Amino acid sequence: MVLSDGYSDVPAGKLAAVVTCLEMTHPASARPETTTPSWTLRRIVHPTVAAYRALFGYVGYEWLWSSRLAMQDERLQAILDNAQVWVYALSINGQDEGLLELDFREVGECELAFFGLSPVARDRGAGRWLMNRAIELAWQQPIGRLWVHTCTLDHPKALAFYLRSGFVAYERRVEVFDDPRVLGQVSQSAAPDVPLIVSSQ
Repeated sequence: MVLSDGYSDVPAGKLAAVVTCLEMTHPASARPETTTPSWTLRRIVHPTVAAYRALFGYVGYEWLWSSRLAMQDERLQAILDNAQVWVYALSINGQDEGLLELDFREVGECELAFFGLSPVARDRGAGRWLMNRAIELAWQQPIGRLWVHTCTLDHPKALAFYLRSGFVAYERRVEVFDDPRVLGQVSQSAAPDVPLIVSSQ
């Protein structure tokens, strides 16, 4: 699709985001991290839909993560049960405060499908620690590419963080989609910095 220059209207009840796709074609060197014994990474094998969505919704609340909330239970459970999808929780003092999901279903590739921290875990070095683990885990497998995408609804420092981590941007897209707050998939109080527009003026 070819987009023209200038402004384009976004209908009420919709959101628009600029998506940046990034990739890493060889293992990046681990960046300096803060080590703390209170952080652990726990793989969750065959998580239930309810348990997964609870962590997904908690971590993604401010960024309007909704794709896995809207997905049919059977389809989501099939993904979570796939041996090529690895789900991890970052735990701090016994509480799950982060989500890491690596998707190896495409042969020779790994998608960093979800990577996020709760407010409790942010600004403490946990993001760098978790990213170093993610890169290590991904490149232990026979892949030639690790990729991720982020958008303008994510944490404002997310894109710069991925670039510092060794990813290279290769594509930019514009995504228009239903506001999950309007659909009731997330609370209307989610993402307070993104105005909720439900009707045209």
